[in-house]
Amino acid sequence: MTDRAASTSPYSNEFLQALPKTDLHLHLDGSLRLPTLIELARKHGVKLPSYEPEGLLELVFKENYRDLPDYLHGFAYTSPVLCDPESLEQAAYELGEDCLAEGVHYIEVRFAPQLHVRPGFDVGQIITAVDRGLDRVRRDHEASEPVTSEQVPPFRYGIIACAMRFFTDGFAPYYKTLLAALEHNPATEVYGLASMALARSVVEVRDRTGLPVVGFDLAGAEAGHPAQDHEAAFEYAKRHFLKTTVHAGEAYGPESMFQAITGLNADRIGHGTHLYSSDLVHDDEDPERYVRQLAEYVADRRITLEVCITSNMQTMPELRQVRNHPFGRMMREKLSVTMCTDNRLISRTSVTQEIAQACEAFHITPAELRNLIIYGFKRSFYPGTYREKRAYVRQVINRYDQVAKEHGVTRV
Repeated sequence: MTDRAASTSPYSNEFLQALPKTDLHLHLDGSLRLPTLIELARKHGVKLPSYEPEGLLELVFKENYRDLPDYLHGFAYTSPVLCDPESLEQAAYELGEDCLAEGVHYIEVRFAPQLHVRPGFDVGQIITAVDRGLDRVRRDHEASEPVTSEQVPPFRYGIIACAMRFFTDGFAPYYKTLLAALEHNPATEVYGLASMALARSVVEVRDRTGLPVVGFDLAGAEAGHPAQDHEAAFEYAKRHFLKTTVHAGEAYGPESMFQAITGLNADRIGHGTHLYSSDLVHDDEDPERYVRQLAEYVADRRITLEVCITSNMQTMPELRQVRNHPFGRMMREKLSVTMCTDNRLISRTSVTQEIAQACEAFHITPAELRNLIIYGFKRSFYPGTYREKRAYVRQVINRYDQVAKEHGVTRV
């Protein structure tokens, strides 16, 4: 059991909820509402181990997991139910509502479109369905009195498409062709071609429709599936001005982060938990020096780390307590970090909870908290122009300072 259930933040929950916040590392298919998962599973004939929320929380979406593969098992149920436009739109709409309910005004929703491809249902249609759900949240919020009176910032969002390091059977018909190709071709070639196909598709969708596709990601277990297999796809994304983030340093060592930064030219890193894990360095004679130099490189280039504390504690036995997470060291060394949920359902968490437990464990001061939250907006892949982003961030800063004043939280 982690220590998060007993967490008592130095800041009130009301204060933290009222603050404008971001979630830049947020998986759509890991953040469904439990009743919606059950409803869609029945609709689409997806077999669940239980059709009661309590049963699913006991059997699938647990407090802790053995390891990352155990954690990822939940996607075997959530991803298949998102197999038509209506289901994707519903999931996206409800996710936006859940985020707004706790003061998260900017989100970047990520998912792997290739997992949802069906005959007659392509990548463009999949992204369009997700956008419809999120855009409904945006329009509903903008029509509300707090937004029209400029008391709170509007809701904004971006969509990040995830390429996969590898493929497993049982998710979507799309994979039958890919898995068959693995029988006759090297895995690295097949996976790389699949990532390139996705990169081309999302760039085309963005440019043709104007939808807010803001980033390209690489997800899936790192061990045995190096980032270098996907270099061509990420080079294509960069050449077409699509920002990039890469899952790295979550279930593999610092060298995985180095590959993501140097090979894929990542703007941000998803997790980065093993940044300081010198014991996991394999190819350097001085592992301690390696992690020091890597951390300095990350800090100096302002490569933002999308930190997901609860998710990491659930999958890494050595991180069963918040204070053991390297986030504290990241803060001390002034790295660019932002707090994220990863998966609201699978991790059973919220942005407010992530911030609260970090504030308690690492004694985050009011000034540090302000910088931490505002930096999430600044390092976002905001879908508008740079001038529009600056104006939006100014709205956020004004709202933050107003809330802090109302709650008597003074910067020192």
